[in-house]
Amino acid sequence: MNLSNLKPAEGSVKSQGKRVGRGQGSGKGGTATRGHKGAKSRSGYSRKVGFEGGQMPLQRRVPKFGFTNINRKDYQGINLDTLQQLVDEKKIKTELDFNMIVELRLARKHELVKILGRGELKAKLKVSAHKFTASAKAAIEAAGGEVVTL
Repeated sequence: MNLSNLKPAEGSVKSQGKRVGRGQGSGKGGTATRGHKGAKSRSGYSRKVGFEGGQMPLQRRVPKFGFTNINRKDYQGINLDTLQQLVDEKKIKTELDFNMIVELRLARKHELVKILGRGELKAKLKVSAHKFTASAKAAIEAAGGEVVTL
């Protein structure tokens, strides 16, 4: 090794990129590589989301119809056959509360849960949820379980 072949360690020197707008002598002065005129050449330019160069944007071209109820409550449905499967896999024993439902990833913590009546339940379970269908409630109680509405 001698002075003629010294160089910095790999990755230690970062290229700063082109310095634009620093005078004509740099070759990148004047318009500072922005071209002439137009919105993109101006300072403070920011493209709006969905802007299509003045063409009518897709969001405004597509016809709107229907009604969206802002007060709608969505429930995450869990069927009885799913509960029976969890009992068979020994993931739940006698009780199923909301925290356990979240742990088993049947619903997220901010969701509302509704127990639905598909399938049959043989195990005696104490089930806590926000809502139950009439058939699910009857099936849980017929199996000797308990229904708790949150």
